[in-house]
Amino acid sequence: MRSAIRFAMLALALVIVAMVSALTAMRFAIHGQEVAVPALVGVTPAEAERAVAGLGLQLSIERQYYSVQIPEGRIMSQLPLPGTKVRHGWQVRVAQSLGPTRVSIPDVTGQSEHAAELNIRRRGLDVTSMAEVQTAGVPAAQVLAQSPTANATQVTAPKISLLVSAAVDPPAFVMPNFVGEPLGSASRSLQDAGFRLGNVNMAVPASPAAGDASNQGTQDALSLTGSVPPAPAAPPAQATPASMIVAQTPAAGQKVYAGVAVNFDVR
Repeated sequence: MRSAIRFAMLALALVIVAMVSALTAMRFAIHGQEVAVPALVGVTPAEAERAVAGLGLQLSIERQYYSVQIPEGRIMSQLPLPGTKVRHGWQVRVAQSLGPTRVSIPDVTGQSEHAAELNIRRRGLDVTSMAEVQTAGVPAAQVLAQSPTANATQVTAPKISLLVSAAVDPPAFVMPNFVGEPLGSASRSLQDAGFRLGNVNMAVPASPAAGDASNQGTQDALSLTGSVPPAPAAPPAQATPASMIVAQTPAAGQKVYAGVAVNFDVR
């Protein structure tokens, strides 16, 4: 019995030692693949590329800023910071200095969107973002504001944001129901609301009853024998202000804009 207990204790101790050894080896293996990010601020992109490549890292120049402290073309900031432990293949993101500001910000407010972009890019600047806002009384695609403002001195990046006017949507309405109303009163209501009267068509009358069709056939037969003269054709009905509306387009409840034409079927 004692031998069995002693054997179990020995086996348990061996398992614990094996687990500790495995964890220690794994920790050394993981940390053995880590490197410290070098200091890149102040060096050229070529020098920075060689420094990170020797450690198995990658370099990405993501932004450019004006700076009076860092000479033009050199690295002015980096992420991760120097000394940070990272794994092989990690990407180090840096920003490059453009040197002191040497270009004045043009005033493009009031210009068209196209003209403003040409004016900005001609000076070596870029349009970083463009927002639109509907403004009554202002033509569409006209620059309303800019950032930075014209001739700004505290400029950090060669980029300008623009606020541009957008076309104003016409007033929207919900189409009322004119079915069952006289054509004359509906036409006046349309004009008062800013709509137009479109096509007015006479609704097709219902088919005649079977008995009427039989009587008409008898009359047609008698007219052929000469006994009864043929009845004259009725003139086509014409829409009048008193005609009743039986259908409309657009239908009642639809969203419509001012100036839309409304068509009616009347009887």
